[in-house]
This record gives sequence, C-alpha cells and structure tokens, in this order.
Amino acid sequence: MSGKPNLLVRYSQLATLMVCLLPLSVSAQSNRFDASRLDRIDEVLQGYVDRGEIAGAVALVQQNGRTVYEHAVGWADKEAGREMSTSSMFRIASQTKALTSVLILQLMEEGKLNVSDPVSRYIPAFASTTVAVREGDEVTIVPAQRQITLQDLLTHSAGISYGTQPHIADLYRAQGLGPAAGNGWYTADKDEPVCTTMERLATLPFISQPGEAWVYGYNTDVLGCVAERVSGMPLDELIRTRITEPLGMVDTHFFVPEDKRNRVVTVYSSDADGKAVRAPEGAIGQGSYIDGPRRNFAGGAGLISTARDYARFLEMIRQGGEAFGEKILSPRAVELMTTNQIGDLRGGIGRGFGLGFETTERYGANGMDAVGSFGWGGAYGSIYRIDPTANISILLMVNQLPLSNDIRIKYPTMVYQALE
Repeated sequence: MSGKPNLLVRYSQLATLMVCLLPLSVSAQSNRFDASRLDRIDEVLQGYVDRGEIAGAVALVQQNGRTVYEHAVGWADKEAGREMSTSSMFRIASQTKALTSVLILQLMEEGKLNVSDPVSRYIPAFASTTVAVREGDEVTIVPAQRQITLQDLLTHSAGISYGTQPHIADLYRAQGLGPAAGNGWYTADKDEPVCTTMERLATLPFISQPGEAWVYGYNTDVLGCVAERVSGMPLDELIRTRITEPLGMVDTHFFVPEDKRNRVVTVYSSDADGKAVRAPEGAIGQGSYIDGPRRNFAGGAGLISTARDYARFLEMIRQGGEAFGEKILSPRAVELMTTNQIGDLRGGIGRGFGLGFETTERYGANGMDAVGSFGWGGAYGSIYRIDPTANISILLMVNQLPLSNDIRIKYPTMVYQALE
C-alpha cells in the first residue's frame, strides 16, 4: 500500500511534463487579441468611407461571448447627415437563411419533420418539378429525376436558382419572380403569403437535377413555407417566438416597426467608378421593409437586424445551441448544420455547405478562416463568420447593393491579423 502514493505522484509529474512539452494548440495560441492590432481596423474601415467606396458600416468581433471590437463608421444616411451607430438597423438579406434553417432543425428535434422528407409532403405542388436543360441555344424542359427533399433545400443542392439565368429568366419574370423580383430573392413587396409565392415557384423549371449541383437560390424561402405548414403559424411569429425573443434579439424583424424606422440604414449602390451612390426605391434599392404590404415573410432574405442582435444569434450557435439561459438547439443539431454535407459539389474550392452555413474545409480557401469555421453573408454586403478554434464570431454590416470593393475580404483579414 505504501508504494501506491509514490506511483501516483510520479504519474502526475510525468503527465505534467508531457503537457509542458506539447506544442500549444490552436485555441491556446488564439485566446486573445492584440489591442494595438485591432486598432488598425478603424483606419482601414474609415479609408473606405473617405474614398467614397461605402457610405458606412458597423463591425463587431466577439470572443467567448465578450465583445472585443465594435465600431460604427460613416453614415447611415449621408444625404440626411445621419451618422452610423452601433444600433443602426440593416437589411441582412441572406443572413436570414441561418435563422430559418435553425427553425427547421428545431422542428426536426420536436419530431414534426425529417430533413430527409420530400418537400411535397408539406407543399404538394413540389411533387412533380421540372428542370430546364440547355444544350447550345436549345432549352428542353424535362421532369426531375427524383423529388426534392428538405436536406436538398438546406444544402442548396435542389437545383433551385433565383431564376435570373437567361434560359429561364422570362419564365420567372412572368410569374413575378427572377428578374421581376429585383435580383430574384426580393419578395418584400408582394401582397401575398410566402407559401403562395413558393407554390408558384414549384410550377417553374429549375436549372439542375436534385442532388447534382450546388445551386444558390430560393431554397430557404421554400423552407420558410414548410415551417409555416408544419407549425400552422406565420414565419415571422415562428422566428420571433422560437429564436429572436428567447435570445433577446430585440431589433430583428421582417418589417420595421414604425418607432424604429429612423434607425434603418439607407441602401447605397456602387457606380461605375466604385463610389457609393444612393440606391433608388424599389426591389433593387431601398425595398419595402418599412412601408410595404408586410405579408410576405422571406425565410431566405427578409430580415432586418443590428450587429449586436445578430451577434447574439451567432453566440448561441457558437455555444452549441444554447446561450443567455435559453436552449434553442441541441449540440448535435448544431454540429449537423456546421458540417459539410455536400462533399465536393462546389468544385474543389475548399468550401462546403452544411444545413444552413458555408463551411471552410481547407485553410486558405476562405482567407484566414481556420478549417472548421463557418458563416455566410447577405446581398446588401454584410458578412459573418464563426471560428470555433479561436472561439470568435466576426460581423460586418453594410447596406450597399452591389458592393464592388474588397471590404468583405479585407475586414476578416484585419480581424485575424490581431489574433495572438
């Protein structure tokens, strides 16, 4: 008996020595920021404003749920002299997709659907979809080889585009979609429920057979309709009661409340010289998010939010589905969403797609993102990333369509260069 304590002591000493000899892990090396290097971001962002390339932006970085960098630069409305602030509200377009995808995974966890289910179980119009096959100048409409599933929609492998390709654009335009909806994704001006729009979409040809290609388009808008059909509730109420209210996202809405309209950022566009100019009214400009019909809740592109609000959503995902005392998803569901589910469908670019998020599969494929990082962005210029190796989330909010400069590339680089 007397020899056992000595053996335990020696084992402990050996284990301590082995730990000391091991190289630092990525997370250990990346556990803090150099404040002086973070300060560089201010100058870089201000440069875009000073050169007239953007009107303004809000940037935010969190690590382990703590804000380590937050900065508003430029103008929320340059012509009106309204400065950008950290509480400014942005059209986040495709950043909406992540919330709708979480909603679908919630319904899966409640046993109300399976991601392998055919879409037609919830939207019968999708039982017999078609594909427009182009060979030279000839276009042939053929039946889909199989039904589209919810997983196809979550991974953008259903073959559904935004209907702007030349060989199908006229067909989509005739149904109020594709070119008739701005750049395809815009439906805020439609005085009809989203399911009515998606049923009309089902009658149009798609551009690839289900499962054969990664095609970005109306997929998540279809999922929004599925969520409504499964729950019997409108999408805005679903997202509010299941995600935004529990997480304390007080400024995230499909349509802006009247008392918040003066916080909404003006949309700008890039002219031929790359300068920011005020965008027009309408689908490719300011949109109908304040004074529109308020009936069509686009699960793929419809939300308005702030950087601080969206950071709360990202923190929930980063922590495996639970944050601020609220459990939104299980850790396994989050892992499913943030793991590449499409193999090499994107053609060897080193980036995959999970059930709602783009994934980084190779270091260097997405700037300095570590392998295992994930995120996406929005058509108005915003981007976000979560890097689990450094426990950070990165956000840049801009409202400029199109955005023709490199701020979306440079900003994440400036964040990563400040990591120790």
